[in-house]
Amino acid sequence: MARQTRVSNASMMSFSEKLSRFSWGLFIPMCIVLAISIVVLYSAGHGAWRPFALSQLAKITLGFAVFFFAAFTNIKTWIKSAYVIYAVALAMIVMVTFVGHTGMGAQRWLNLGIIHVQPSEFIKIALVLALARYFAWMNSVELSQLKNYVVPIMMLLVPFGLIVAQPDLGTALSMGMITVGMFYIVGAQKKWFIIAAVLGLCAAPLVWFGGLHDYQRQRIITFINPDQDARGAGYQINQAKIAFGSGGIVGKGYMNGSQSQQSFLPEKQTDFIFTMLGEEFGFIGAAALLALYSIIILVLFWCAKMCRNRFGQLICFGFMLNFFIYYFINISMVLGLMPTVGVPLPLMSFGGSSLLSLMFGFGIAQNAHIHKDQQLSAKGS
Repeated sequence: MARQTRVSNASMMSFSEKLSRFSWGLFIPMCIVLAISIVVLYSAGHGAWRPFALSQLAKITLGFAVFFFAAFTNIKTWIKSAYVIYAVALAMIVMVTFVGHTGMGAQRWLNLGIIHVQPSEFIKIALVLALARYFAWMNSVELSQLKNYVVPIMMLLVPFGLIVAQPDLGTALSMGMITVGMFYIVGAQKKWFIIAAVLGLCAAPLVWFGGLHDYQRQRIITFINPDQDARGAGYQINQAKIAFGSGGIVGKGYMNGSQSQQSFLPEKQTDFIFTMLGEEFGFIGAAALLALYSIIILVLFWCAKMCRNRFGQLICFGFMLNFFIYYFINISMVLGLMPTVGVPLPLMSFGGSSLLSLMFGFGIAQNAHIHKDQQLSAKGS
């Protein structure tokens, strides 16, 4: 009876009660990674707070406000607003198509005056929320029926097509992987995955010749043979390998990386920040960051398993997938294990959209953990 009382009154918890349920195991590793990002970005600015470290510190401060708001808001609010959040994120992506700001050859940003926002970063978290809301109250019979996957497939395909057209293939592929992962988690039949994989292979030639831009095809060719055009298409990845490999076991020392400090390494503050970390702090520094990421993944998995309501479970699992795919693609890319795509390193890369979307995701996952014992309904009541 006492247990039932605690569950029924979960929505009326005071701030101190919510704080007592707070997962410090998730919060502390996140903070450590953010601190490391400032250290590395300070080095990327050649020992100056501007232009990277100070700006990122301001974004992190805003990110904490987003995190705590998401974490301590009643979880019923996120159930009720899940589809609205997805719709707003989708509307922003549509706006990019017509009035988006173009930078580095891609139309991915909305110019809001004082800041530029990349909506494709926010749609990934919004998609997790919407899919969790959609699947959370389905029974096993409903989850076994193919017709019940039409809506979530459309939730993916509409923004997927718009993001590919920007072009931003990396983010689009990330969304696809998150959705497939969510389908697997909720119990979609394995034969559907096999059929989808076969159809994907059959469509590969059409995508190669008709769906990819010339530079995207060149990136794949460069991935297969990076030495083919070492001073052109292969320059980035070759410099990244040189920088990371030259770090050795303990690194060249803080702010002593030759490739990064002498600007041989392109985009060292964004997509290739892991390479800069490896050059200056060596294998030990890179392994330490991977250990922190692994702790975050394990804690998210534990939070999901501890949730007694399906919505919270799917939120934690979905964000765990999102976070893992983020750093898996980025690190594989900079080490030459995947073609180069524009995916930032989570909590590390310079930029506001990725950081704020991740902090919101961490807050939602924290919220699910705080309300892990609460019984929830589809209407958020």
